[in-house]
Amino acid sequence: MALILSDTAIGIQEAANFLEVSRPHLVRLLEKGEIPFSKVGTHRRIKVSDLVAYQKKMNSARRKQLNFLARQAQELDLGYSNE
Repeated sequence: MALILSDTAIGIQEAANFLEVSRPHLVRLLEKGEIPFSKVGTHRRIKVSDLVAYQKKMNSARRKQLNFLARQAQELDLGYSNE
């Protein structure tokens, strides 16, 4: 595992690998403005710090949704418990 500085800019494939998503999906996220990027010639570059921020935001949203679903399952007595 290599140490990467947070202000380091990486390419699309490296960023997609980091987030564990496909290149086309990452490009859609960039084009929608979900993750900031810059262009060097025709190549998109993304700061590692921006990828980490996006990843944290998505993990937080995912955790909230899972907690919501777990509470619903408990309220509906679907056999799930906190234990």
